[in-house]
Amino acid sequence: MNGFREREKAFEAKYLHDEELYFRIKVRRNHLFGLWVAGLLGYNGKEADQYVEEIILVEFQKIHEDDVLHKVLRDLKKAKISLSEHRIRKELEKCWEAARKLIMNNEEL
Repeated sequence: MNGFREREKAFEAKYLHDEELYFRIKVRRNHLFGLWVAGLLGYNGKEADQYVEEIILVEFQKIHEDDVLHKVLRDLKKAKISLSEHRIRKELEKCWEAARKLIMNNEEL
């Protein structure tokens, strides 16, 4: 019975570690993605930082998986910047990969 408890605790610890890692990568991805979109919108400095914060907050307030994507699409349309949803999704994927590498290598921006 003791071995079962140890395996259960190890499984729980791994699950918590994986969830924390996923969370950190997602926040970093949204940061990188927000910077990319801010550049498209012509934002610099504090304005860009505020936009990045908005993107990160959308992730926490989201109801649907694609809320971040939909916010960006609306913002780009409002600014009359024409990019396909496919192109934006590809950039989001690139940001995920970059964020994963940064987190896995314990690197900061």
